[in-house]
Amino acid sequence: MAMIRRTPYYHKHAALGAEFVDRIGFAAALHFGSIEAEHIAARENVGLFDVYSQYFLEVTGPDALNVMQKLCVNDIGRVGPSGVVYTSLCNAEGGMIDDLLVYRMADDTFRVCPTPSRFVSVEAWIREVAGELRVEVINYGARFAYMSVQGPKSRALLSRLTDADLSASKVKYFRFVMGDLAGVPDVMISRTGYSGELGYELFYPSEYAEHLWDRLIEDGADLGVKPCGLGSLATLRMEKKFPLYGLDLSTGNTPVEAGLEWTVRLDKPDFIGRHVIARQMEQGPPRRLMLVETADLDVPLEVGADITVDGRKAGTVTSVAKGFTVRKALAQGYVISELANDGQQVVVEAKAGASKAVLRSEALYDPNRTRARS
Repeated sequence: MAMIRRTPYYHKHAALGAEFVDRIGFAAALHFGSIEAEHIAARENVGLFDVYSQYFLEVTGPDALNVMQKLCVNDIGRVGPSGVVYTSLCNAEGGMIDDLLVYRMADDTFRVCPTPSRFVSVEAWIREVAGELRVEVINYGARFAYMSVQGPKSRALLSRLTDADLSASKVKYFRFVMGDLAGVPDVMISRTGYSGELGYELFYPSEYAEHLWDRLIEDGADLGVKPCGLGSLATLRMEKKFPLYGLDLSTGNTPVEAGLEWTVRLDKPDFIGRHVIARQMEQGPPRRLMLVETADLDVPLEVGADITVDGRKAGTVTSVAKGFTVRKALAQGYVISELANDGQQVVVEAKAGASKAVLRSEALYDPNRTRARS
């Protein structure tokens, strides 16, 4: 039997009565009693999230920008130091190896933060593409701890613990700043997250993990801070139509099929998979990832269920979650392009029963990302 590894916050989570699940060999907190309550905390106050193995790879050296441009569909050169870019890494057929964030640390240094389940594959791909070019690829492993602080009161909480200016004008959406936080040195405070709210992702030396956890819990008590697990992370991201690698994304789909064509920059230097992606952007993809909206929270949905139109199979459900804010059961799934239209009436053929639903091309919650940019 494989050994289950523990995150730096394991003992804190256990003391709070977390229900743990196995995520790629890590004991990850699914919830601390109520997924709905944790969802509401992140929407209305502050939620603290730990994503079991959110590690960095660093690409540095004279050819680092050239390597990143070749790897990424987005234009990594468009941001300077302290900028963050959301992008995909694709294979030669345009299939997604991962979707991830790239942090520009300096002109010739980039930190890549893969989906935890894709870390090994991403590292191998970067090293293969880098080849003999003048770059060094560094695997930081567990050197840095990670925590996501999400919710409309997250700025107020972090501002109590740092002298860094976290105002909206200073640290804009998809920017980061380095600074001390609760006495912890060299913390990367990044205005990013997976909740759809104002929020920050923190990276800092792992030896400070429990200390920083305690300070955030103590200093955020009057702001309604709440530990949150993977369950609420799923419900939050579903309302935002954020895809998840391993469910909604894989090497079997392109960024265009996944609705991520907005991240593709065809006017940048050439990148791997460009010919397939450019063709799909011009001619349209064979299928598209859509949000599936039901009537209420209790509609039965399941991964793998058929999505049908007039009795004809139109697609397949790839992920499901309850939308506690919008009060609907939600799903995502790929639908053939001719039927992948906003407002299209469909039926989801789950084992528990068939349910009427509607396809949506945009997020149900804050589709313009006004709250995240606040």
